[in-house]
Amino acid sequence: MDLGLTDKRVLVTGGSKGIGLAIAHGLAAEGADMVIAAREPEALKLAADDIAARSGRKVVGITVDTGDDASVQQLVAQTVEQLGGIDILVNSAATPWSAGSPTDFASTTDDIVRREVEIKVLGYLRTARAVAPHLIDQGWGRIINISGLGARQANSIAQTIRNVSVSALTKNLADELGPHGINVTVVHPGRTRTARLDTALAAESAETGTPVAELEQALATNSIRRIVDASEVADVVTFLASPRSIGITGDAIAVGGGVPGPVYY
Repeated sequence: MDLGLTDKRVLVTGGSKGIGLAIAHGLAAEGADMVIAAREPEALKLAADDIAARSGRKVVGITVDTGDDASVQQLVAQTVEQLGGIDILVNSAATPWSAGSPTDFASTTDDIVRREVEIKVLGYLRTARAVAPHLIDQGWGRIINISGLGARQANSIAQTIRNVSVSALTKNLADELGPHGINVTVVHPGRTRTARLDTALAAESAETGTPVAELEQALATNSIRRIVDASEVADVVTFLASPRSIGITGDAIAVGGGVPGPVYY
């Protein structure tokens, strides 16, 4: 299947590591040129060079702080300058949910919630707001917001709030931008294999003596009983970014290998 992504112009925030990096690789492999954006210039350069070398496409790394609107505006202006326009935005810039952060009601302070919302919700809003006029002017575009299955679980107030809020943002944007030829979707990864997870499992294995395979199996509580790889999340996002996804907008797509029990409709 030809996804029709050749020469499309993409901006991926959070594109230097983890799921964002995998998405950037997936889109470049389909023929897209892109800007990847993140905070750390060293990691950004390494990622951009690697994606370009593997795909043969134009890949530019630009530093950004999505918590700052001026930084986001500059990022989008530089993206348009580098690529000659923009067709697809993937919002993946978010601080990882920190192990050990308080999750109970009594310990959930304003600052904890504010920190979670600032980057993952307001950051996504800032980037979409800066990109949308370009998509509207050309009458076509895609915006894909990376959220998480924390939106469907009540095990942390702040984590649930930030992920549900991304879904709410997505639906509002989809309804408003749809008449302009712009589809907006949200993707909910579950526990995902990334370099960060591999490092954490290796460290735990070294400390406890438990083989990595056993630690991994204990984490794989989804329906398929294995951890989904970041590249498999990227496969879904790559389709959603393509013209072939015209029939999907405003909806959440879960990419966690299935949640046993509940029925989502």
